[in-house]
Amino acid sequence: MSRFGPILKAVGEFGLFQKLIVIAICIPGIFSPFDTISQVFIGKSFPHHCNTDWILQHGPNLTEEEQKNLTLPVNEDGNFESCKMFTPVDWNLETIERFGINSTTGCTDGWDYEAPKGGSSMLTEFDLVCDKSSFIEVSQSIYMAGIFFGVLLFGTISDRFGRRCGILLSLLLQVLFGVAVAFSPNVYVYIVLKFFCGFSSSAIMIMLSVLAIEWTVPSRAATCTALLMTFYSVGLLVLSGIAYSIRNWRIMQLVLFSPLVLVLGVFYCFLPESARWLITQGRKEEALKVLQRAAQVNGRTMPEDLLDKLEMEDSIKRRNILDIFRIPYLRKRTVIMSCIWFASSLLYYGLGLNVGSFGVNIYLTQFVFGVVEFPANFTGWVLIQRLGRRLSQAGFLIFGGVTCLIILAIPKNLPVVITTIAVLGNFGSTASFNIAYVYSAELYPTVVRNNGVGLNSMCARVAGVLAPLVRLLDVFHDTIPMLVYGIIPIVAGGLCLLLPETLNVELEDHAEMNPPGEKCRDPMKDPMKAKYFELLFGVYAQTIVFPPTALRRREATLSSTGVNSNTAALSRGLMSIPTPTLCITPDATPE
Repeated sequence: MSRFGPILKAVGEFGLFQKLIVIAICIPGIFSPFDTISQVFIGKSFPHHCNTDWILQHGPNLTEEEQKNLTLPVNEDGNFESCKMFTPVDWNLETIERFGINSTTGCTDGWDYEAPKGGSSMLTEFDLVCDKSSFIEVSQSIYMAGIFFGVLLFGTISDRFGRRCGILLSLLLQVLFGVAVAFSPNVYVYIVLKFFCGFSSSAIMIMLSVLAIEWTVPSRAATCTALLMTFYSVGLLVLSGIAYSIRNWRIMQLVLFSPLVLVLGVFYCFLPESARWLITQGRKEEALKVLQRAAQVNGRTMPEDLLDKLEMEDSIKRRNILDIFRIPYLRKRTVIMSCIWFASSLLYYGLGLNVGSFGVNIYLTQFVFGVVEFPANFTGWVLIQRLGRRLSQAGFLIFGGVTCLIILAIPKNLPVVITTIAVLGNFGSTASFNIAYVYSAELYPTVVRNNGVGLNSMCARVAGVLAPLVRLLDVFHDTIPMLVYGIIPIVAGGLCLLLPETLNVELEDHAEMNPPGEKCRDPMKDPMKAKYFELLFGVYAQTIVFPPTALRRREATLSSTGVNSNTAALSRGLMSIPTPTLCITPDATPE
């Protein structure tokens, strides 16, 4: 149970102090998509063909078109081949024009790119075309692998050393590696640095969201997270504008990440620690200082008995990530939420990193993707306040999955229609992702909250690793990627319905063996009733959770099969047996 609610009410539930925190955490939210989505522009493809300047030794006055006609074969579509050229020969120009060249070879002297003046990408600098074209997808997947390992470490750091420590360390490493990427001498160094970029930026949104939620009441948690994710969408728009204005990828990288130095300095000076976390760690004096600061900013007077309310328990057990798997109801929540995060991420990145294949200008498409996130954030925020977290999460996952399946039915010669449907899918994935941030944080107690959400996020990063690689499956059939992107979210949406609702439920602070609010009873203390309990359920259980509806269903089954009415009636008697092992929950969805 939480002991922080009355304390927060005393110092101000959502006063100026909390509003300043929300405003502050929204600033790094703008930078969050830079690392992930900038790869769409850094690895931008340009039309290219083999460098065939060898022929200029025989005909220095050839025009570009004549040079291509004499040295490049034509594919089935009537366009010049991108990865083949005619084998260089030591003939004079007249002979080449008269007889032509029949044999072909790969590009032995590099490639020529039709890039705009001053424009460059990782693809043009490192020649990531033809047999090296998969390096783009590989770099994206390795970046996601960095996030995978980072969320686990930063979740542990945040739960062990505090939310403030985790956020500051993440920002510091993000600045260092983000700027270092701009000086990559080759693709291999670039990939290594992108791994550490993913590692450092992995949990920043999670830690910011958790900090905001822990400083506010449950009714404001969705609002705080929605604002944070809205600024993530602002970052997408800013990214599109910067990428369109700065076509050199190295300069763009410096412009994107250098301002984080200022953010890091401001946060170091002013960002407060989570008082809720300090209380769970038994750090009484530090918690009081932070709460006094909050009360002062909110214009409240610190209650004299607040010290008593903060009386710490010496026997508080320190929890870690393994407790998430030891405690049954947390284990169940973790498995289902991990599936939800995996599906949301696969859908989001499957569409977001695939904008170049929709047949429309990537700058415009990415800008539209950013714009559509604003109504997605707002719609998600409204629905989780009205319908609750569970139904909203399931609904948006299923909606996003269905749009991917619809794309398969659209002819490829209608790129605008395909892009429109993809934007709707992005709408669903964005809303689903945003709800997952709120829902996950509310499902875990404070002592393991960052570990729990971080573990869920790890599964999202596995999906992020796989999302670019799933696109490579189109070599077997071009429908496979969209089938994968569509079916998995629909399945995850169904699993979501097995979770409990958390709308306006007070956050847990400590992890207990049984779900909060559950009444535990043990029929084994009465030998006669224990015998009938074994008859009814088949086993002596140390901890078995049955909602009242399940007991009534069991009673009806026994009655219909001719079991003695006294035995059937015992299932009602179990409801009043006073001991601690049979756990009967009033919720229709048992933990």
